[in-house]
Amino acid sequence: MLLLQLFVSCTLAPFKGQFLLRETAFFGTTALRMIGVLKCAWCKGCTVIANQATMEHLPELDDYEVISCLGYGARSTIYAVSEKKSGQVYALKRVVRKGPEDDRFLEQAEQEYSIASQFDHPALRRCIRMIRKRRLLKTHELYLLMELVDGTSLDVHRPSSLYTLIEVFLQVASGLSAMHRLGYVHADIKPNNILVNENSTVKIIDFGQSCATGTVKQRIQGTPDYIAPEQVARGPLTAATDVFNFGATMYWCVTDHHIPTLIPKKKADGEKEKPREFRKPHEINPRIPMPLSRVIEDCVQNRPSHRPPDFSTVIPRLELALTVAKSGGTDDLNRTGSVDMAAAIPESKDATKDDDSL
Repeated sequence: MLLLQLFVSCTLAPFKGQFLLRETAFFGTTALRMIGVLKCAWCKGCTVIANQATMEHLPELDDYEVISCLGYGARSTIYAVSEKKSGQVYALKRVVRKGPEDDRFLEQAEQEYSIASQFDHPALRRCIRMIRKRRLLKTHELYLLMELVDGTSLDVHRPSSLYTLIEVFLQVASGLSAMHRLGYVHADIKPNNILVNENSTVKIIDFGQSCATGTVKQRIQGTPDYIAPEQVARGPLTAATDVFNFGATMYWCVTDHHIPTLIPKKKADGEKEKPREFRKPHEINPRIPMPLSRVIEDCVQNRPSHRPPDFSTVIPRLELALTVAKSGGTDDLNRTGSVDMAAAIPESKDATKDDDSL
């Protein structure tokens, strides 16, 4: 992953006389923070401008002004744009067809819009508009206009307290449950697809691999350290698939380890590592309460039928874990004793490769 340098340090030149933005996230997210009118986020006394290196090769759109390049994904580029009439700021994903091999990325963008344009849940980033550009009657470029999210992804920064982390995952569970009620599966929940702002408010992003419940994909898609067995086996994707990805994400957040999946890790020399045994979350991090360890363990069972079928049963169990975390102890004090819940979360970053497909 690449940290995007969107802005230079303090300078006397204004940034278009409107507002300034500060970088808050890594490649793969679209997190920016609105700071204020012409005021530096660092010294509060001078103004800043966008790094001109990020302003090259920007698309021209009739209704929108491109402010800056935010990052890159699979055959796509994300920009911050301002609507000329209203001044409203959005994120804009641009997908360009350079050859037949890019057709699937255009299809993913169309699918993302068809799904994300239906969202009205606060934890789901909504697509507002799709703009299609044709060349010789064939789609050459697609633009997705989306909410511009204020937040930082979990792979970059995790909440420092356990109860805040559980509250974050309750919001994620609620958002995914709303997707499931619409008949869709996210199919790629992982730390860098969960953005959290300063108020611990969540936004789930990146619906490029999302699909209708029951879909059987033609190829393996997912991120190796979070992928469910049925994704590797190209079986039907259901709400239980999101439950697995969700559990694998929680597992990493509280243990700083990835669960063993059906896609083995590779060593630095390219050789595959030996299969790892699953360790229960509380065995790795004894500071987390047993109710949380148990729900995580249940979510990452290999067989979908052995997992919670959806989030209707996961959410009450997370609420129980939250109650225990707020009390500052576990449900098994004789074994673990009282623990400092504010210090129960590791601080390291996730170096997982962000794969579009395998």
